[in-house]
Amino acid sequence: MASSTLRPLLAAKSCLKRVPAVSRPLARLVSTSVDGDRRLESLGDWADFQETRIGYKTLVDHFEEYGSTQNRDNTFQPHHSLHRPPAPTQTTLSSLIASGAHFGHSRALMNPNFVPYAYGVRAGITMIDLDHTLPLLRRAANLVRAVAAKQGSIVFVGTRPELRNVVRKAAERIGPQGFHVGERWLPGTLTNKVQFFGSAEALERKITPDLMILLNPLSNMNAIAECAIEHVPTIGIIDSNVDPRIVMYPIPANDESLRTAELIAGVLSIAGREGVALGAAAREEAERKQMKERISRQRVKERST
Repeated sequence: MASSTLRPLLAAKSCLKRVPAVSRPLARLVSTSVDGDRRLESLGDWADFQETRIGYKTLVDHFEEYGSTQNRDNTFQPHHSLHRPPAPTQTTLSSLIASGAHFGHSRALMNPNFVPYAYGVRAGITMIDLDHTLPLLRRAANLVRAVAAKQGSIVFVGTRPELRNVVRKAAERIGPQGFHVGERWLPGTLTNKVQFFGSAEALERKITPDLMILLNPLSNMNAIAECAIEHVPTIGIIDSNVDPRIVMYPIPANDESLRTAELIAGVLSIAGREGVALGAAAREEAERKQMKERISRQRVKERST
């Protein structure tokens, strides 16, 4: 009885195996017209090709105003935060949310001093209030711009492996005034300069930076302590498990998100590049004024003689 019941099923299964499956490329070729692959052998073929192309362009131009104007260049892409970061004035809350800057650590790990920057708790995770993050980020950008305008040196520190490209790109964007540390911070780099660089190098060159930006400050407490001893202002990404008082200019955000680090470092580096340009323009203007004053003095002397 059981064998008679299974025979039809086995027969149907064997029939299904014998049916050849139509491959996806074959189906695509069946539905695709071959007119596009035809060679243009005569003037008539060329005229038909041009007519078809003009008709397609006419349709596109006619319906373009009714469609979307978004494309790859004017919409957000994941790599834009690293290669094309926005300016400080163009940074928005939506860009911070898209980068995941509002995610903190577990509620049990929240530092008591971080409470003013916390929005609330969801699913046991502390949510960072980005209404505080955005103005503090713009304040830090103003500081970076001012330091760069005065020809100050700026150091980006990110010692995690995934942050090395971030700090390198940020330092390159500023130019000769930008430096980066992507490996482990060696204790005594600032407080023991003579042993690290030699007495002649420590006296001739300025080794102490004018500003330090830390993307993972909790792992670089030695650098923060040395900056405090050498009176170097510090900017740092502060997560919910970190005391905001360890740096001079805290930016409450997710310090474990690579996209958040790319966005914040990019915004600060853009501000530094603006400061370099502003400083160069101001120095050129000052030189022009000095030249005009010298010329006027020479003319006065010539008239007096």
